[in-house]
Amino acid sequence: MTAQHNQPEYALEKFHNAEQMWFWFLYSKSVRNGFMRPRDCATRRVAELVDVETLITKLYLCGKLSDEQLSVMKEFGDRRRAPHQYIWAENRAADLWRRAMQTIGEAAIARGWIIQD
Repeated sequence: MTAQHNQPEYALEKFHNAEQMWFWFLYSKSVRNGFMRPRDCATRRVAELVDVETLITKLYLCGKLSDEQLSVMKEFGDRRRAPHQYIWAENRAADLWRRAMQTIGEAAIARGWIIQD
């Protein structure tokens, strides 16, 4: 008989929406770069870090995401929150964020990464 290695089974978990995927991407990138400590988690995501990065890059290169949208996504991603539409100073950023998350969400749903209602 051959020895079998008992490796833990990980359930692949889909994202609930594009915002969750974006914040997971930024957190995972910070962990990979050594800026944050990893949390113990028994679930794995359906997409790898490089998959999300490739998706964002492709959407940018084909013109579906603008420089302004990426800038807002980075700025508020670093703050770990979405811009609020009712805060006057964040009104424009909230609109850019909403349109960017809609674009990313549609692409991620097409790939099967986001749960469809």
